[in-house]
Parts: sequence; structure tokens; C-alpha cells
Amino acid sequence: MSTLDTLNMAHGHDLELLNERISKQLENSNSLMSRIVMSLLRTKGKQLRPLLLIMCAKLFGPVDERVLASAAAVELIHNASLIHDDVVDNAMTRRSRPTVNAVWDNHIAVLVGDYFTSSAMQEAISTGDIRIVDALCKLGRQLSLGEIDQIYNAREHSLCEENYYRIIDYKTASLFIASAEMGCYATNAPDELRETLAHYALLFGRCFQIRDDIFDYFPSELVGKPTGNDLREGKVSLPLLHCLSLEDSTPGLDRVRELLAKDSLSDEEIAFIQVFARDNGGIEYAFDAMHRLRDEAVNGLSALENGEIRSQLTELFDFIIDRQF
Repeated sequence: MSTLDTLNMAHGHDLELLNERISKQLENSNSLMSRIVMSLLRTKGKQLRPLLLIMCAKLFGPVDERVLASAAAVELIHNASLIHDDVVDNAMTRRSRPTVNAVWDNHIAVLVGDYFTSSAMQEAISTGDIRIVDALCKLGRQLSLGEIDQIYNAREHSLCEENYYRIIDYKTASLFIASAEMGCYATNAPDELRETLAHYALLFGRCFQIRDDIFDYFPSELVGKPTGNDLREGKVSLPLLHCLSLEDSTPGLDRVRELLAKDSLSDEEIAFIQVFARDNGGIEYAFDAMHRLRDEAVNGLSALENGEIRSQLTELFDFIIDRQF
């Protein structure tokens, strides 16, 4: 049993109530929308964001209606962003199942994503806490800006770690930060501890994305899902960014730079870049970065009382680093 399975069992009752709430929120009288919603709810993913929100809330109070509504809001807007991302990326599968745009079309997918976004807003508003509503609205803005930044940097071949971290802060970490903050708002946590957990969530989100990006530099048959997609779209992540900063005499570096300047890459060219990143320390560099993020995050948790939830937050961070293909 994985660490995540153990944590899901520990908070299983709350997650069950959450999923019941999400299903109820998404109920509607349109037969097509209902069919799509039911299909999406069958593949709900890891639900790390609402899990983090619930854990943060439990540090300061019970999991009540405000906490569950906040968790539902985060999970709904997360799923909305995935649906919209699949349209932007023209992705045909997600979680080994066809995407909404693949089965129906982009028009339907955008509308379904909008429906999830509106449902998220209703959940946030139901808390009666303007801070929670504001956090969700800021999250929506950051997700959009992160996607635009990523597209722009890919087209302009803007390759540096500063840009990389800015994009993942918007596209990935923002969801975890909002989760931590909304869990704290829902239980009226002290501001200084809310800030502590928000910083933990920032580091957690960065680590989560770096780990995902590492997968992209291994063959699809080893990972068990399509890889190299970011490279196809001109997106250069941390393992390769490190290798691009090596000495000009590094074998293969000139070839990689030439390939990254192209508008499209073949499977063989992507495989060449993947091998180059693995052979020149890119994976090790990314793992070192994750361990630094982990140490900073765990040290920051010392501001919390030493209890079960604090230990679980450390375990969750370690799970993110250690998860395999």
C-alpha cells in the first residue's frame, strides 16, 4: 500500500463526503452534460489538492460544510483547467482514457470546462467567506496566465530556470497554495500559520511538477503513458534546462540546440533529446532540486505543533518525490 493510499484511508470519510458533494453540485437536467460529467467522475485522479486542503483544515478545526465546500471548489476548478488544457494541447487521452475533446469536440469540451468552473464558484460562494472566493478567483487568473506564459515561452524559445519556475508556480503550485489557504480560511487559522502552509504548498507544487517533468525524459514503454509530449510542444523543463547550461563542448549539445529551434520534432529526435538529458545529469539535477524543496518545506513545518497531520504532510511530500512510473 502506498503512502497516498494510507493517507486516503486516514481521511477516507471526508473524501467520501467531498465526492458526494461534487456529484451533487454537478447534477443537471441536460442529458449530454450528465453523461460527460458521469464519465469524468469515474476517473477522478489522486485528488491531492482537496486532500491537502482537508489536512490543513484539520490542523485548526473540524471538517465541516465550509471545509468540504472549499475542497469541492478546488477540485472542480482543477478539473476545469485539465479539460481546457486538453483542448489547448489537442490531447486525446488523459489518465489512459479519451479526453472530452477527443470524444465530443473542442466546442463541447470548452463548455464542460466552463460548467465545472461555474460550479466551483458556487461552492466557494456557499462558504460565505469572501477570502475563500477571492482565493479561488486569484487561482483562476494564475492558471490562465501560466498557460499563456508557457505557450509564449515555447514559441519564443525562452529557456531559463527563472521562467520555468514562474510557469510551474502559476500552472501547478497555485492549486496547492489555494488549497492550503482555503483550508486555513475555512477554519480561521492564524495568519502566520496560514502563510507557513501556503509556503509549504508552493514548494510541494514545484516538486510535484518537477517529478512529472522527469517522467517526460524516459521512454513511453517504461513510464506506461505517452512521454516526450512537452518536447513536441517546445516546452523545456528542468532536466533539460540544466543540460543546456553545460559547456559548449558537451557532446550532443549543439545538436540538441538545433532540434529545439525546430517547429516540430520526430520521435527519433525526441528520443535523442531524452537520452541527452539522462546521460548528462539532468535527472540527477532535478532530483537534487526536489530534495532541496523537500528539506525547506519540512523545516518550515516546525512552526506547527508536532502532531499527526504535520507528520502526514511530510509523508505526502516524500511520496511525491518517490513515486515511480
